[in-house]
Amino acid sequence: MVDLVQKDHQFIFEIRGIHKLWALKSKISVSKENIIKAYQNEKEFTFWKGIRAPGTEIPWLIVAGTFYKKGRNFWDVSNKKKAVVVELQDHCFKKLIIEVENPEAVIKILNEK
Repeated sequence: MVDLVQKDHQFIFEIRGIHKLWALKSKISVSKENIIKAYQNEKEFTFWKGIRAPGTEIPWLIVAGTFYKKGRNFWDVSNKKKAVVVELQDHCFKKLIIEVENPEAVIKILNEK
């Protein structure tokens, strides 16, 4: 699971608990200008997430870490009903697919311009 922290024009996506170990990352910082849009889309959850490098994937349990599929993407999801897709530009990641506590609130915050 991921927590969202906003500091000025920066969003910090903080990976919580044991997920840091699975994802091999503790946080990702993104400038507000780099966010194209945030949304929910179950079509992102195909069986093949891409080439894992580095990360963890245990089918139907957890996907966490960096995966390459049509670009470099970061995943941290164990419950896809709470997952949010964040499309980015001019960032090292093309997409963040992350599980959050309140998807609707996070989408609203990230889509505000």
